[in-house]
Amino acid sequence: MAAGHDDDEPTGAVPVFDRLRHLGRRALGLDVPTPDHTVAVLHKDEHEVPGLNQRETLRLRYIRLFGSTGTVLMAIGALGVGAQPVLQNPTYGVRILGLFARTYIAAMTITMTGTVMVVMAWLLLGRYAIGRTRNGEPPRRMTRSQLDRTLLLWIVPLSIAPPMFSRDVYSYLAQSEITARGLDPYEVGPKTALGDGHVLTRTVPNIWRETPAPYGPLSLWLGRGISNFTGENIIAGIFFHRLLALGGVALIVWALPRLAKRCGVSAVSALWLGAANPLLLFHLVSGVHNEALMLGLMLAGMELAMRAIQSADPLRGANFALLVGGCAVIALGSTIKIPALIALGFVGMALAHRWGMNWRSVLASAALLGVIAASVTLAISTASGLGFGWIHTLGTANAVRSWMSLPTSIGIVTGFGGVLLGLGDHTTALLSLTRPIAALCAVYIAIRMLVATYTNRLHAVGALGVALGALVLLFPVVQPWYLLWAVVPLAAWATRPAFRLPTICFSSIVSVILMPSGKDEEPFVIVQAAIATVIICGALILATRNLLPWRSETGALAEEPAPTEYAKSP
Repeated sequence: MAAGHDDDEPTGAVPVFDRLRHLGRRALGLDVPTPDHTVAVLHKDEHEVPGLNQRETLRLRYIRLFGSTGTVLMAIGALGVGAQPVLQNPTYGVRILGLFARTYIAAMTITMTGTVMVVMAWLLLGRYAIGRTRNGEPPRRMTRSQLDRTLLLWIVPLSIAPPMFSRDVYSYLAQSEITARGLDPYEVGPKTALGDGHVLTRTVPNIWRETPAPYGPLSLWLGRGISNFTGENIIAGIFFHRLLALGGVALIVWALPRLAKRCGVSAVSALWLGAANPLLLFHLVSGVHNEALMLGLMLAGMELAMRAIQSADPLRGANFALLVGGCAVIALGSTIKIPALIALGFVGMALAHRWGMNWRSVLASAALLGVIAASVTLAISTASGLGFGWIHTLGTANAVRSWMSLPTSIGIVTGFGGVLLGLGDHTTALLSLTRPIAALCAVYIAIRMLVATYTNRLHAVGALGVALGALVLLFPVVQPWYLLWAVVPLAAWATRPAFRLPTICFSSIVSVILMPSGKDEEPFVIVQAAIATVIICGALILATRNLLPWRSETGALAEEPAPTEYAKSP
């Protein structure tokens, strides 16, 4: 190339093929030497800061108690307005426990009040989890042990309460019983397999009674074991499915701070936004969704794999075993729900970067991870006896038109506009256009994130979170707990207000607008309960104005140094 030309710009002497290759690399961002803009917008390293002082520690305890009171109120109110089973409801006929079902609006008020209290406590906790600079002093942050105790106290009441916010656990029970009977849950629904009058079918929402299972073979294999043990006992089945969900939450709590440390993020702030998020508490713990196990396995596998990749030699003995084991754990998560498989792509790109950043390294890592994923999937599908029928039922949930889905909302709003203009209802036709276009956009964003991981402009954890965020927002169907696919991994990497503020606002709003019964309620019930909740919560704020940090704290409240036991996180 002649002197004076920029090496990044092709000249006329360059062959056409090289010119096209250069343009393709520029389009994917491979030839851009500057850091990816996503890093500046979403990520900034967090540094270690001092622990809380004595006054802040006392207020933290009040916040913990305030949130615990909220979860207890939710558990009590759920006895009347939770996602109770149609049959085998243990509160029916019991004098005290059955009272809540007979005073429905009062029970709804109790539950909604508890929900708002938990959300408010989580927001207050954020002051001490993220750390704020006050009057020019260094920011202070609570320790990991303080956050762990808070999270445990908030989880326990929800773990023993009836399910809330969703009735999907009853679909799990019915599909598990179908599997236990030796039938194919990917071919028949609960109504066909068990009968319309069966005790488990009666508890399944009407929309899912005739649909096959959309979950992976590991989910139904575990469910079959539960069904063989509990039989048709709904309460026992819910208990064991919740244990699986709690196991997934435990994996999230184990992996998230370790991934955050790799990304230069505080473990406490990552756990606060990811694990203590009301969406996780309400929908994975209380709602008993199998996303808990999927996310737990995905993040745990990601941590193991990244530990091997960032070691001195990823291909040496124990490190290679760790890499293979981590990828196998991610593949296990994908046999719960398929989105976990996306994480393998980012592990593969991080490995390819470590191996030398060339096409050989990409192909080698893709081959290695492909063999691992195929082996795990084949082993689970074969050992469970369920085969690969689950691949054909992944789109079962598309029957629902979710307002949280961007392409679905655009299609519905546009179709409604056509009806108003007298052009007819073309919503279905519009959805057939908006959904594929959104899918292509999600694929493009995922490819860009894979390339950013390959070129080391983004950490694999952050790139995975961005890709999953695009997938969720552009997915045909979005349920509130789907947001955790992106929020949890991004909590370990994205620290900028551009991510945290919208996530905090959206998590808070979605957490308080959903009904604990998991179904639509009569408007007069919602209005009366909401008015009572606002009054009660307003009174609680006034009553605790000197105990909880509802207002910004001043330097006068932070004079004493932190005690030794709080000075350093264990």
